[in-house]
Amino acid sequence: MDLETFLAEWHNDSPTVLVHTSGSTGMPKPMLVEKRRMEASARITCGFLGLKAGDTALLCMSLDYIAGKMMVVRALTCGLQLKVVEPCGCPLWEGHVDFAAMVPMQVYNLLQTEDCRRRLMAVRHLIIGGGAIDEALASALVDFPNQVWSTYGMTETLSHIALRRLSGPDASEWYMPFEGVTLSQTDEGCLVIDAPAVHDGPLVTNDIAEMHDDGCFRILGRKDNVICSGGIKIQIEEVERLLHPHLSVPFLITKRADEKFGEQVVLLTESEDMDVIRNICQRVLPKYWQPRAFLHVDSLPLTETGKPARKEAESLAAFAVEV
Repeated sequence: MDLETFLAEWHNDSPTVLVHTSGSTGMPKPMLVEKRRMEASARITCGFLGLKAGDTALLCMSLDYIAGKMMVVRALTCGLQLKVVEPCGCPLWEGHVDFAAMVPMQVYNLLQTEDCRRRLMAVRHLIIGGGAIDEALASALVDFPNQVWSTYGMTETLSHIALRRLSGPDASEWYMPFEGVTLSQTDEGCLVIDAPAVHDGPLVTNDIAEMHDDGCFRILGRKDNVICSGGIKIQIEEVERLLHPHLSVPFLITKRADEKFGEQVVLLTESEDMDVIRNICQRVLPKYWQPRAFLHVDSLPLTETGKPARKEAESLAAFAVEV
């Protein structure tokens, strides 16, 4: 979708806009969301960040998804000046930018050259969403002079309902929910969001969370990303988190059925040197988290927004070789 098409949809007589989920756990799903709730979300974000009319906002994300649409809505609702560039893996822009939203892949790519890194550092408010931020990327951003935030949210919450600081002395792994957002947990530990400004009724997520007494929280992983192997519950994201500082090649952890253990851990990687990968896993991971099978792939399965395509990864795991 281009900007002209979205603006036409926004300004028509319908009270709703069509959006699609990201498809990280399956096929993208269409949803109709209310424009008034999108406006409410826009005001909450701009208010939290202290953005004001006339500030410059960078649109460098696809308008096919909620993140891109919400950048336009924030500009329209709060009087921001929208600077539009091609939504690509390494967006480039000229001039001053007060506010930008990106996915981790875009931020990572921009950090690779000094010129692009300087542009990124000059952004006054940078929010990053749509995927996990690993320790290496977080470390590269902690010394940024301006505000850099990781977002927590989903299509159903019309972008984010909480932020955590990545830059400066207040950098934290704990998300701070916006005012008006009430959080709780299911018996399984999944986060439940009550955000009446942006969603009608409580929203039960698949995200397993740890909650702090002050209302902040951190995400441990998704309920559907748990591997049950020999009675041990293994969170896929936790395995990936331990491996990221040690593996420089792209990889994903997934699972497949196993006659003896129920399920087994499988590692997909773009590396062809499985001996090196296996040795790192044996050195870094607890015994019961060790991958039992490995598979080389030319490119990891990802969604259009750069998230791991978990269902596709599970399908590929059937071809992994046990070691």
